[in-house]
Amino acid sequence: MVSIKDVAKHAGVAISTVSKVLNGYPNISEETRRKVSQAIEELNYIPNSIASALSSKQFDRIALLIDPKRQTQAIDQIFMQYLTGALDKAKELNIEVITVFISMLAGQSCAEITRYFLSQSISGVVIYGMSREDKVLQELVQSRQFSCVVIDVPYTNSRTTSVGVDHRKAQYDVAKKTIADDPCRKLLYIAGRKDGYVTDLRLEGIRKLAEEEKLHLVVKHGEFSERTARNITFEYAADADVVVCASDLMAIGAMNALIDMDIFRPVCGFDGITLMGYVGKQMNTVRQDFYAISSRAVEEVKLLMDGGEGKEVIMPHSIVKMYYKDIIV
Repeated sequence: MVSIKDVAKHAGVAISTVSKVLNGYPNISEETRRKVSQAIEELNYIPNSIASALSSKQFDRIALLIDPKRQTQAIDQIFMQYLTGALDKAKELNIEVITVFISMLAGQSCAEITRYFLSQSISGVVIYGMSREDKVLQELVQSRQFSCVVIDVPYTNSRTTSVGVDHRKAQYDVAKKTIADDPCRKLLYIAGRKDGYVTDLRLEGIRKLAEEEKLHLVVKHGEFSERTARNITFEYAADADVVVCASDLMAIGAMNALIDMDIFRPVCGFDGITLMGYVGKQMNTVRQDFYAISSRAVEEVKLLMDGGEGKEVIMPHSIVKMYYKDIIV
């Protein structure tokens, strides 16, 4: 078993220096910190305190790993529903929770993140909105070191469960409802982030509809930005019959652009955020229950920690129109 003495020798420093790096002492040069961290990673060193926790297997503590920057300007509603759902379920199941922002882990390797989570007695992780560019998080999930639940990512293994709505079907459903109300031949689709798993899934749904209905489909990426969707609408909507957006915020940007252009085009969104009710124009949208999704994620991570097998969990969605009178309190 690798000891702290082995790490010190490998890094060419004193044992006390390794201890200071492990405990986050500030008076350590970046070069020394780098050498010690590299030695720890190369030797796969696990401090005794962490090793003891691992051998005891007596902790039920999970991390909620979330990146608010990937939410829209409607972050408060989505984030708070996620957080409240997770915390309520964790309290019910007697699980301790810490919240970790992805920005806190920036630049760290999978081994470094693993050591951090183990030092915090973490045995389960819920990851909200992992993208294709998150290679380190993907490695963390694939390592199977922790019981993991990924939200809106179509990936499972023996220790990983996926939780989310059926994004293909939901996108298909809301777009089909919208063109049924207003038949069309040309459809402008404003997709989300190019590196997003949900973007690809929703694109599959809209392409299936376009093929079935023999629609001319134009796809542009709005990056879940109201401003970008507004600009895309100004450029392409005049030549389209319907505008389908992969988020409510982009739908709001598109609708406001159409109002400024003084033309009418049916617009639909995705998510079911309250802000949709204040636009002044009724739009179809996909309602997701973020509270229920997050609650189920914590329930699933507990099952995994108790020895369960990873699986795909599909949560329900509904197609709604947001009314102002229904959301005021």
